[in-house]
Amino acid sequence: MLTSDYFDAISARIRKVRRREGENIRHIAEICAHAIEVGGVVHIHDTGHMLNSELIHRAGGLAGLTPFTFGMNVHNPNAFRESHPDAPNATAETVALALKKSNVRPGDVMFIGSVSGKSEQVVELAIQAREMGVTTVAITSLAYSKELESQHPSGKKLYEVTELVLDNHAPYGDAMLTVEGMDVPICPASGIAAACIMWAVCAGIVEYLLANGIQPTVFKSVNAPGGPEDVKARGERYKEKGY
Repeated sequence: MLTSDYFDAISARIRKVRRREGENIRHIAEICAHAIEVGGVVHIHDTGHMLNSELIHRAGGLAGLTPFTFGMNVHNPNAFRESHPDAPNATAETVALALKKSNVRPGDVMFIGSVSGKSEQVVELAIQAREMGVTTVAITSLAYSKELESQHPSGKKLYEVTELVLDNHAPYGDAMLTVEGMDVPICPASGIAAACIMWAVCAGIVEYLLANGIQPTVFKSVNAPGGPEDVKARGERYKEKGY
């Protein structure tokens, strides 16, 4: 049955992630914990595969995990100009402005999630964040990304420009199951794998902070009795202490 095949496939991926990435996850968790100790922040930028919604303001999650998203919407339609495009590429300027307007600072850590790692925006973000003194961590599929062509002017992909890389071990194309009668595979691996990686990183952060005498702020469920008040109090604790 395909349902059983899916569970077998995703379980195998998670075991592979644990086996291949476990040491790296522990190392990166220690880097994050040290950054938090000295007033740094851990930022999450994801291109849409779960991480922002999975990690932020979750029961059992670290209050200090901070989403980093940006965009620029310009409404200026003109049929003639759109059929004869000559506008310069503004990706680098947009990323620079986003970082300038953000709460990202030197000494912080930024996780950048992109399965393919080829888009101009994620590569540019990694380059500029690293240049400003942020520790950059890619969450990507090396098997997939290495087969693709970068859209960045440098020709580089995400895993080639970040300081550290966590491989989610998704296959080429992301989907895991080949099904008779379907012209494409089904059931992607990257979302679940990336979520497991990041929760393991979070567990490591808690472990390292506690070992150094720091109890990080972790949210309880907002849906439990007294939950909203408790979550608010914990948010205030993080606001005061920074961890």
